Order: sequence, then C-alpha cells, then structure tokens
Amino acid sequence: MAGDRWLSELVRRALEEDLGPGDVTSTACLPADLSARARLEAREPGVLAGLAAAEEVFRQVNPAIAFRPRLRDGDTFAAGERLVDLAGPARDLLAAERTALNFLQRLCGIATLTRRYVEAVAGTGAVIVDTRKTTPGLRLLEKAAVRAGGGQNHRFGLYDGILIKDNHIVAAGGLRAAVKAARASAHHLLKIEVEVTRLADVEEALAAGADVLLLDNMPVAEMAEAVRRVGGRALVEASGGVNLETVAAIARCGVNFISVGRLTHSAPALDLSMELE
Repeated sequence: MAGDRWLSELVRRALEEDLGPGDVTSTACLPADLSARARLEAREPGVLAGLAAAEEVFRQVNPAIAFRPRLRDGDTFAAGERLVDLAGPARDLLAAERTALNFLQRLCGIATLTRRYVEAVAGTGAVIVDTRKTTPGLRLLEKAAVRAGGGQNHRFGLYDGILIKDNHIVAAGGLRAAVKAARASAHHLLKIEVEVTRLADVEEALAAGADVLLLDNMPVAEMAEAVRRVGGRALVEASGGVNLETVAAIARCGVNFISVGRLTHSAPALDLSMELE
C-alpha cells in the first residue's frame, strides 16, 4: 500500500484543511486536561478498509492517543459494531474525528461495494478489478480498499501497463500500427492490452500480438462470441456498462477480468461515527 512518508503527507494536508490553526469549538468548551475514551462504530454493515489512514490522523493530532482496532482491513462488520477503541485528550480526539472518519467512510464504502461485486460473480472464475477512475491524490488508498473488498487492482497509472484505447488507435493510424509500435518499445515483461468495441476487431488484435483484449461496452451476446473467438489465445477483460445487475451475466461469458469504475468513482460512503464515552 502507500508508503509511510506518502501517507503521512496526505494526512498532514487533510488535517491542515480541516483543523487549520486549531479547533476553536473544543478549545472554547473543554479544559485542556480533560481525558476521554471513545469508539469508532458502524451505523450500517460493511467491510473495513482504511485503518492505517485513520490511525495516522489520530497519531498526527496527538501521538499519545491510544488507537486500538478490533478488526482488520477486509473484515466484515455489522451495524452497531465497535471498530476501534480510542483514548486520549478529549480536545484531540474531537480534532481528529472528522478527518479520520472521512478516510474511513470513503474507504469502507469502496471495500463494501467491491465485496458485493465479488460475491455477485462468485464461482464464475471472473476477477473483479478497479480502474484509474479514482479520487485525485487518494488512488493508493482507494485501490487498497478494493483489495480489502476482495477485488484486484488494474494498472496503478499510465506508467505500469500498456492499454491501447480508441484514441491511441486513431492517433497511431490503426490497431495494428498501434500494437506494433507498442511491441517495439515495451520490455518483455510488459503486457499489451488493446480495447476492442466490435467482433471484427478481435482477430485483428490477436493477429497484431495483443496479450489482453478489453471488450468495451459490448452486448453480452457479442462478448460471449468474442471470448469464443479468442479461444484462450489471450486474456479477456470486460468493461463498460458494468453494474450489480449486469455483472453476473458478463462473468458467465467466460471473461477473465471485469473492470468496474463504479468501485471507486461511485461507491457511497459508509455511515460510521465516533462516540465519546
């Protein structure tokens, strides 16, 4: 996941955004020496993700705050379940509350939605993967949340995988030309994936030497035919128009991967809270 330095800087900026020079409400209402215990709890069921980010928030506000998780990332929890026990100065607990919850609610939401997709395709052999449709600056955390939910990660950025899409094909002068140019410059460990939108492109992509075919927005029947034509000569990924109502039918077409942008761009935040005791 994210390195310590990266996560530390991300949390520092998040706290600066919310806390600024200080929490004027808690400073006005509470004595500096007041200690408290608190709990992070779930108001709805879900899958846990983001513990490292939440812990870093409390650590940066005050390293003396005790942060004791009761579960691990990837664990499921019920509504009303206690997720983390906290203890420390009351002012500092309240100063960290919203930023920590913002991370946890967002990341638990992604993990929970991912788990629903993974369960929907169970037994088909298809693997649910994410996309680059992430919140700017939060990609590493959001992709870690996908893994916590049981999904896998697609490429992390433009730097770690070749994916030739429609605009590349147009600019390169055709599918074969794009794949040929990519093959000439890619090292031997870098796979080449090609987006195809119609059956006529499948054989051309295979003949050009594509390692993976991305079937983009194809109807299910065409997708199944595309998988039949590929016949195991390349890996096959389905993308576009994927939701919880369609994902099982797509998986039954025999594709290897199903990429779902909704995991990160549309996952609803989970309802969590911090309660002082």
